[in-house]
Amino acid sequence: MRHLLLAAGIGLSGLAGAGALPAQAAVVQGQSSAAVALDALLVDYEAYLRQADPIGSGMDGDRAALSRLPDASRAGELARRAPLNALKARLDAIDPAALDEAQRLNHAFVGYLIGRELERIELDPSRLAFDSEGGPGQLLAYLAPAARIATAADAEAWLKRLEAAPAYYDAGIANTRRGLETGLIQARSVVDSALAQAERDLKPGAAGDVLLRPFNTLPASIPAAQQEQFRARARALVEGPITARRTAWRDLLRDEYAPKAPQEPGLVHRPGGRDLYAFLVRSHTTTDLTPDQVHEIGQQEVARIRARMETEMRAAGWTGDFAGFLTFLRTDPQFYAKTREELLEKASEIAKRSDDRLPSLFATLPRLPYGVRPVPIEMEETYTTGRYNAGSMATGVAGGYIVNTGKLDQRPLYELPALTVHEAVPGHHLQVALQQEAADQPYYRRDASVTAFSEGWGLYSEFLGEEMGIYRTPYERFGRLSYEMWRACRLVADTGLHWLGWSEEQARACFRDNSALSAHNIETELQRYIGDPGQATAYKIGEIRLREIRQKAERELGDRFDVRTFHDALLVDGALPLALLDARMDRWIAEQKTKTR
Repeated sequence: MRHLLLAAGIGLSGLAGAGALPAQAAVVQGQSSAAVALDALLVDYEAYLRQADPIGSGMDGDRAALSRLPDASRAGELARRAPLNALKARLDAIDPAALDEAQRLNHAFVGYLIGRELERIELDPSRLAFDSEGGPGQLLAYLAPAARIATAADAEAWLKRLEAAPAYYDAGIANTRRGLETGLIQARSVVDSALAQAERDLKPGAAGDVLLRPFNTLPASIPAAQQEQFRARARALVEGPITARRTAWRDLLRDEYAPKAPQEPGLVHRPGGRDLYAFLVRSHTTTDLTPDQVHEIGQQEVARIRARMETEMRAAGWTGDFAGFLTFLRTDPQFYAKTREELLEKASEIAKRSDDRLPSLFATLPRLPYGVRPVPIEMEETYTTGRYNAGSMATGVAGGYIVNTGKLDQRPLYELPALTVHEAVPGHHLQVALQQEAADQPYYRRDASVTAFSEGWGLYSEFLGEEMGIYRTPYERFGRLSYEMWRACRLVADTGLHWLGWSEEQARACFRDNSALSAHNIETELQRYIGDPGQATAYKIGEIRLREIRQKAERELGDRFDVRTFHDALLVDGALPLALLDARMDRWIAEQKTKTR
């Protein structure tokens, strides 16, 4: 799962320029000079992030940010180095030993984020400005459903974002050309997928252009004449400069990029690709694991999970071999919804059953609700099976569990429970909403994107589905294990493609032979891994660490262990790099040991 806007690359890891801003932190009486310096730095870091990331800032309630898009240009990216280096120098001058525990955590986390971003700027992965789901236009397509227009000011804000769209396209086009010039080129299969999406963007379906939909239903408080003016301005922008950029993007992919795109996938075959891939694995997993180590972990997990799948297969009454069972699951009509509405209804029912079980596992729940929604039809061809789009209490938008209702014969119902607990609750919605609502945390903590934590939590939530009683048949339990196998195969396939030089068929075999994923889902996922190197390694690495932390807490606390308190402790600080999470939870375990009963 890459929730809005992880999927669009939003966050410190993918945003453009902001200048240094003066510190405005107030001195708290009794604080050490180191603590005062850190507080001042956090104020400046917040100002930097809010300027650089209008998406996150807007979701946090900054109304002015709702009128802006990020600067994705290389010039803007390079301009970020000066303020980041200045922040780093100030941070390095602060002695962590003079800080309290919470301050030391902030010191370490900010240092990690700044260091990661500076390394990313140097390696320049922005040259891969698109993946199998599309290019610059996908950001706006993700933002449109969350563009809630309740006032004339809201309408003006969305119009401002539409006005900024051509510059965002121009940056993506320039970044893509820079990739061509330097040899960092996507594989032809990824180009073909992105090109197909570019063609669809130019030919909106019956539902109309996705960028105009925020104006479909406007509140009566906006006079009818003004409503029509807003719609006319939006149409002029979409039909004029935005369509021109969409055409330029399509032409670039078709006429310049595709003829030069190699058939073979994998960063290992591109100039500087090994260094870039090693960084991406470190960045997404938040560890120092090498691609070779990640590959080995994946192979071990494949073998372990396969043994459990064999057990569930027999529990289902199947007497044949494993391959035959997979064929049965992939082809028998009993496992597939007959209509889009049926699939959404089943997803909603599972989500509601999950809601019912949350208080037994969590003492703290978010205020923000979520809905179950279909993927927009124009996006479903290359969209994954499901995803989470973050909402915002500040802007009045609920979280969204997004379900792909296209190709129903490729969306097995026995996988739906695992998908639901991963994307909705106790998975991404619960974790992301709690992080957003952590009012006592600095802004950067509420906004932080740490793939290994967030996706590790999503996969850990699939495990929690067992404790919640969500999987009610052997087929659903097999589907849950098939989903876990999918993530284990990601470790094998992603490193195989980008580090070991595997072919698509070598990578495809792990999913085909060991999971019940449909052929369409396997192909969609495979193109995702080819086009977005390293991201897929975070899920299993994060989940393994979370389960290890829980096992350690259960072992050391014995009958003192309380799962509700444990989960609150895991989530209270928001997403953290795994090493910082380890240290945080070790301290929590020690604190629990000293508490009287």
